[in-house]
Amino acid sequence: MAYFDVASSAPLHPVARQALQASLDEGWADPARLYREGRRARLLLDAAREAAAEAVGCRPDELTFTPSGTHAVHSGIAGALAGRRRAGRHLVVSTVEHSSVLHAADAHEAAGGAVTRVPVERSGAVAPEAYAGALRDDTALACLQSANHEVGTVQPVTRAAEACRAAGVPLLVDAAQSLAWGPVEGDWSLLAASAHKWGGPAGVGLLAVRKGVRFAPQGPADERESGRSAGFPNLPAIVAAAASLRAVRAEAAAEAERLRELVERIRARVAESVPEVEVVGDPVRRLPHLVTFSCLYVDGEALLHELDRSGFSVSSGSSCTSSTLTPSHVLRAMGVLSEGNVRVSLPTGVAEADVERFLEVLPGVVAGVRERLGAPAAGAAGTAGGGGELVVDALGKRCPLPVIELAKAIGRVPVGGTVRVLADDAAARLDIPAWCGMRGQEYVGEEPADGGSAHVVRRLA
Repeated sequence: MAYFDVASSAPLHPVARQALQASLDEGWADPARLYREGRRARLLLDAAREAAAEAVGCRPDELTFTPSGTHAVHSGIAGALAGRRRAGRHLVVSTVEHSSVLHAADAHEAAGGAVTRVPVERSGAVAPEAYAGALRDDTALACLQSANHEVGTVQPVTRAAEACRAAGVPLLVDAAQSLAWGPVEGDWSLLAASAHKWGGPAGVGLLAVRKGVRFAPQGPADERESGRSAGFPNLPAIVAAAASLRAVRAEAAAEAERLRELVERIRARVAESVPEVEVVGDPVRRLPHLVTFSCLYVDGEALLHELDRSGFSVSSGSSCTSSTLTPSHVLRAMGVLSEGNVRVSLPTGVAEADVERFLEVLPGVVAGVRERLGAPAAGAAGTAGGGGELVVDALGKRCPLPVIELAKAIGRVPVGGTVRVLADDAAARLDIPAWCGMRGQEYVGEEPADGGSAHVVRRLA
């Protein structure tokens, strides 16, 4: 098997494994105790904190270890909002933040706070001017990821931090996806990350809070980790996390160059070899190891299963791979195609031969899934016949079937005629306009209809 999903979780780094095994023998005691075993554990904890702080780019006393990256995000947002409650209760986030940030924003809003969700461009990046424009006099905190977890787009953190600094607003950066590749540039105020994203053990997060940032830890008071993370620390895991972060950073420059070339090869070859595909995310300002593309007329779940059978582990933001049957909030915010979505995130040390094998297998896998779904041939338009409007009943049909039915029907109306697609699948709101953009047709709009919505498409060619 070729594991191509390190954006979800990276395999344990060999250095992390060694550090974990060694610290299980040396780091089991309470680091708060003064006897020999406690002092030994404290030395390990302090060394791990110094190594992690150096990688983050902060002081050791500004860094807290937490039970997870999600815990770090939630603690950071809650503590910063509480610490600045006199400034106001307004929170700024982008629409493509990790779900942990968006869940925290939803909770803040439900408790009476105000939230501004800054939209992104089609590349997945926020416009710095739009982000700066969302800041208000009562803004207590702003959040912006360093790089997107689904499409790899790098965000303009430095310019966002400048705007926040000018407005007197602290900026929290979710650096989970980027920290392995280098420190986050810019004058950020708080930073959160998760060890299992860079090859450390799961169950370790980082929260950095700069000196001078007003911060009030929430929840019951605890004497450990400056009161910001309650409970006995998992010292062996913390030591392994810090050791692996240092190790991947030492490899980062050379490996980033190699992986960027492999990802560029995937971006180019997928677009050439797979008909009706959209490669998404910023082609330049992106993480070196991650690429995402979406294939028309493809069931994302079927595609992932077929790739798994062929020896490749990848992930997807398609609605048909989700129990909620809603497309990825990131793809939805970008306005790109969600059906048949594949995210490839290459691990450190990946063999070039595995990438080549993936590129050889993918076109046949996509073609096979399309054939089973009865998708139209690539580029087929059909011959017009009948009247100027056609109604397609796709109610009860899930992604990608409404788009497949539209593609079959568009050729049966004359140029200038319309197809009205009745659908109740949430992905249709995203995928039908995206299909129109890819096929040169006009998306007229969405209208209410019994049992769902009517998506009106005008044939232009």
